[in-house]
Amino acid sequence: MEESVVDEQLALDHGLSAEEYARIVEILGRVPSFTELGIFSVMWSEHCSYKSSIKVLKTLPRSGTNLLVSAGEENAGLVDIGDGWAVAFKIESHNHPSAIEPYQGAATGVGGIMRDIFTMGARPIASLNSLHFGLLDDSHNRFLLDQVVRGIADYGNCLGIPTVGGEVIISDAYKGNPLVNAMSVGIVRHDRLARAVAKGVGNPVYIVGSKTGRDGIHGATFASEELSDGSESRKSNVQVGDPFTEKLLLEATLELARRPFLVGIQDMGAAGITCSSSEMAAKGESGIRIDLDKVPLREKGMIPYEIMLSESQERMLLVIQKGFEEELEAIFRHWDLDCTLFGEVTDTGNLEVLSGGKKVADVPCIELVLGGGAPQYTMPATRPAYLEETSQLDLDSLTEPKNFNKVLLRLLARPNITHKAFVFDQYDSTVRTNTVVGPGTDAAVIRVKGTQKALALSTDGNGRYTWLDPNVGGKIAVAEAARNVVCAGARPLAVTNCLNFGNPQDPEIYYQFKEAVAGMGDACRHFNTPVTGGNVSFYNENPDGAVYPTPVIGMLGLVEDLSYVTTPGFKNEGDFIVVLGSINGELGGGEYLEMEHGLVRGSPPAINLETEMHVQGTCLEAIRQGLVHSAHDISDGGLAVCLVESVLAAPDNLGAEIHLTRRLRNDELLFGESQSTIIISVNEINLLPLQRIAMDDQVPCITIGRVTNSGRLQINDLIDLTRDRLQTAYMHSLAEIMQD
Repeated sequence: MEESVVDEQLALDHGLSAEEYARIVEILGRVPSFTELGIFSVMWSEHCSYKSSIKVLKTLPRSGTNLLVSAGEENAGLVDIGDGWAVAFKIESHNHPSAIEPYQGAATGVGGIMRDIFTMGARPIASLNSLHFGLLDDSHNRFLLDQVVRGIADYGNCLGIPTVGGEVIISDAYKGNPLVNAMSVGIVRHDRLARAVAKGVGNPVYIVGSKTGRDGIHGATFASEELSDGSESRKSNVQVGDPFTEKLLLEATLELARRPFLVGIQDMGAAGITCSSSEMAAKGESGIRIDLDKVPLREKGMIPYEIMLSESQERMLLVIQKGFEEELEAIFRHWDLDCTLFGEVTDTGNLEVLSGGKKVADVPCIELVLGGGAPQYTMPATRPAYLEETSQLDLDSLTEPKNFNKVLLRLLARPNITHKAFVFDQYDSTVRTNTVVGPGTDAAVIRVKGTQKALALSTDGNGRYTWLDPNVGGKIAVAEAARNVVCAGARPLAVTNCLNFGNPQDPEIYYQFKEAVAGMGDACRHFNTPVTGGNVSFYNENPDGAVYPTPVIGMLGLVEDLSYVTTPGFKNEGDFIVVLGSINGELGGGEYLEMEHGLVRGSPPAINLETEMHVQGTCLEAIRQGLVHSAHDISDGGLAVCLVESVLAAPDNLGAEIHLTRRLRNDELLFGESQSTIIISVNEINLLPLQRIAMDDQVPCITIGRVTNSGRLQINDLIDLTRDRLQTAYMHSLAEIMQD
């Protein structure tokens, strides 16, 4: 190597362990060059190598009859929906960048996940997100929320992709370390699928898109360490996005995907040129040689180390068959994008990097990548000590409210429950005219043009539940996401996940991770929704501690006929309001318990996966038979909030009158967050056919009231409120908080 060599201390400064550095020396048979050290440090970072999580992730169900590629095989999951169409979808985090530079962190998170979709030849048709912030009485947390939402909106709106759904969660656990998880969904014809592979000795290697700068250098390693008081100085680790260039890159890539001479293509995301070149070559069982002198740069004086590690946005690496260079370059000239030949595929199996006519790196590709030589660790796990205390909840010691009307109005104004129009009104949710059901419902619904099919999409994750019981929390995250797409009229097909946890070297944190993944796996196997891929984000901690363990599930469902599409709002006066499942009224880990008593404790609501499957099956079959006018599941805030949302989504004059009895406290009945429970409305003549379906599935099916024209919500003698009062509390609270 022509570069100066490095020592163990410099390796430690790059986030590598002494053992990992020794392994690098053994692999190379010599001390690495400075550029090689940078290459190993990013490829063996937690963010790229999944070294602390991959053994656990392999326990998830990763294959199924509808999957066209296995989990992790390509840039995103790929699910067959019939008629020659497939859906590419994935969710990833951009947490650390968004904590430091929230606008660009969120914007580039959207841009990065979009590129994972269209590099597969799929046209993005929808975006979703899952956002978690600290308490909004803190001005910095309000600033983070405001800037993250602006970043998502500006990038997605400029790109022309609708943002159709998501969630916003507020808790003190996320102060200083917000979670910004972005999901993208695209569709592709089977015969236009592009692969992330480099093969064919002598085939040319191109870098296309934007020029390379110093932004984002060591972004992958930055995402693999805890935030600290000094993290603000790491803004150079945050990438800067340009959605207008991305739009051009999207169209050029989709045009290229139709050409038979394309061999492979991959986004330059985390670790930039380093990651895309080594991963594509390793997958193709090839080598790759690149000349950094040919890389278009936007900054002077960049050294090989910086060029290889830059995470500048809107760039791709691609390989074509030799002899088609002019055809390729014509496509990118048409879209006014850089398209530069800077390498070739070899048979050495190595990543060879040239600069100034000298070789600055020569590393076996397989030793760099996940599934190859990248480290895989079995981490110690210990049940957290706090669970002994938090699992205890004495309801008898808690006084019930005297005025449930006031409690419900306060609950509706809570940031976790109140309507999120302040957020999603900033998004263009209807561009491209495919949106059937947009933000603010259980699941978004996007039509597949040219067919009678549609996709139902949902993101869900409850960190409180997972903190109180990691295994149950993991199950509920999957079940809630599946229940949401079922309520929209869809059959759950597959999931992508974004797993947000603290420092994996803490045995208690790792216990949370292992148990949550185990719970997710159990649920996915029950629902036959394999995990197509996703993202693990560790080190989500601020100086005061870790965030809640937060597994976020992105669920894909298929609406087999547009006539099945169902929404939460009541439709007709006189319809019967029916409960599918049981109202168990559990307060543990619930929004009411935290609001009214300041407690996050107890067990989260119990979930039986068999029961959940039967409830969802009954609901979906009733929808398919045309019996159901509305469907909405009980979740945050319990039965009362569920009914409010169905009333407020109904025509202006409609209300609901509910009469039911249970052996529960009144607050459990109204605000308990029961699992496996769906509230539907049906015409009286459809009640008997519904009951027959429920009986066949052994699902409780109980009529609890009727839709009225009173414009009021009445529940027993506990709640009696007009729509106006409900709407005032529910519709505008978040905007008022953000304006403070």
